[in-house]
Amino acid sequence: MSPSLVIEGIDCTSNFSLSFSVYILIYIAAVAAANLSVAHFGPASTPINAFLLIGLDLAIRDRLHLDWHGHSLWARMFCLITGAGVVSYMLNPASGVISLASLVAFSAAAITSAVVFQAVRRYPVLTRANGANVASAAIDSVVFPLIAFGTIFPTIAGLQFLAKVTGGAIWSWVLLRKVRIA
Repeated sequence: MSPSLVIEGIDCTSNFSLSFSVYILIYIAAVAAANLSVAHFGPASTPINAFLLIGLDLAIRDRLHLDWHGHSLWARMFCLITGAGVVSYMLNPASGVISLASLVAFSAAAITSAVVFQAVRRYPVLTRANGANVASAAIDSVVFPLIAFGTIFPTIAGLQFLAKVTGGAIWSWVLLRKVRIA
């Protein structure tokens, strides 16, 4: 039997298949790698992270949104985002401010993404995912640097946004191209 994570009486891990577990582990590893990289290399590393790692996270979040819809979605997303921040902090406590910035930015972006993803549910999955990713990338590209660095570097924020949207589109195609909604 696998261990459970329970927050506020909601089991964040019940009824997970192997694919759920793999998506969750990849999500947490990608967020932790992005956070630790920013803590080590600074703001200049964020556009590369945005393309490779955050775009992947956006696509995984959309995939899990589809799979978890109606099954404690908000609590599970909160567990996922919080877990990634905790892992980042545990791996390098000096990255505390980066982990906090990530937690707040991903939470704000996740709410934005979920609202857009649901609002456009009559469209094909890839259209929904990419529309939600544009909105969440905009939020994340402003909130993260404000908390992590106390300012927004316009060029870096613009590059982050473009990289997240582009990376998110590529990863969405990889992860969602065969998904059909009944």
